[in-house]
Amino acid sequence: MSTTTSHTPPESEGQSEGAATGPCIRPARLIQNEATTEIPVHMLFRDDPDPVKVPLRPAVVARRQGTGEQPRLRRPAPVRRRPLPEVDPELAERPARVLPGAAGVLAGVCGVTGCLATTWWAGLLPPLVAQALGLPSGPGTGLGPAQWAAYAGAGMLGAFGFGGLARGRTGRAWVLGLFGRYRGTVRRTGLLWVNPLLPRRRVDVRLRHWRSAAMPAADPDGLALRVVVLVVWRVRDTARALLGIDDHETYLRECVEAALARVPVEPAGGTRGGVTAAGAALTRLVAAETAPVGVEVFSVRPVRVEYAPEVAGAMHRRRIAALDARQRASMLSSVVDSVEDTVTRLTMRGLVELDDYERKVLVRDLTVAFCSGRGEPV
Repeated sequence: MSTTTSHTPPESEGQSEGAATGPCIRPARLIQNEATTEIPVHMLFRDDPDPVKVPLRPAVVARRQGTGEQPRLRRPAPVRRRPLPEVDPELAERPARVLPGAAGVLAGVCGVTGCLATTWWAGLLPPLVAQALGLPSGPGTGLGPAQWAAYAGAGMLGAFGFGGLARGRTGRAWVLGLFGRYRGTVRRTGLLWVNPLLPRRRVDVRLRHWRSAAMPAADPDGLALRVVVLVVWRVRDTARALLGIDDHETYLRECVEAALARVPVEPAGGTRGGVTAAGAALTRLVAAETAPVGVEVFSVRPVRVEYAPEVAGAMHRRRIAALDARQRASMLSSVVDSVEDTVTRLTMRGLVELDDYERKVLVRDLTVAFCSGRGEPV
């Protein structure tokens, strides 16, 4: 009696033993690439009831030669921002100490009165003036040390009183200094008394606008332009604008010119935002560069954009050609839609029965007719 022996593959034996002993544990399926880390399949396809824990190997850095694998492109390094100008942090606008104008007027009147009294005391006051003022005749002691001291004190009081009077105006401010040191800013209006020993520098703090001359610029394609911009700005910090920089108005003009060299300006009618996008970018750049020196910029808007004379003629011909091509494309689209609608209506309503050749002939004739009716060459 012969006995038949069956040879079971190792995989079959493992499956049969697993079925006999308990639930089958499926081996972990992996997607492995020499350039990446091993990725468990159960993380990609959630078909297993229980997650399989697979130890991850470190990522492979080296790449095999001759496998056709392309190197990964590195991200471009971020562009570093230009360093902004630094001004002394202690140099900031603060209000100066001033008095009402009435105090200066009172001090000046007291000084004049003291001078008159000293003159009467010395007996030098004319009789007519004394009679007009209702004063008795003076003692006539003459000019002595006491009289000279009284003259000096009264004169200094009058000079300080009247010499410190100032009129504050809306939209104007004074920057005060003493021996090269900043002492404060006066923004008050009306009649004021300011220490006459402090030098004053007047600055305009109103909202101002500046229309530039034609400045060189470039469009997104690198073609030369001539741009006129309108800048709306004002002095926000008078101390930094006058003392932190040589000339804040010249600095503002140069910042606008530098920004035009960095930001491409697209003429009107473009597809990249035109002058609106360029104005927003220019405003951000100029405002960031002028803020440390106490100048606040609200808007930098291109009001006139023209191509440079050397490229103006070529760009004019290019624009005309683009407009002509756009008009022809629009006309062709409308003709094709009209022909399609006509042929569809004729065939769908059963007015005519056309084979392929007749349909082509009809389409050609209709196209010629529609194009001729629009006055355009076929």
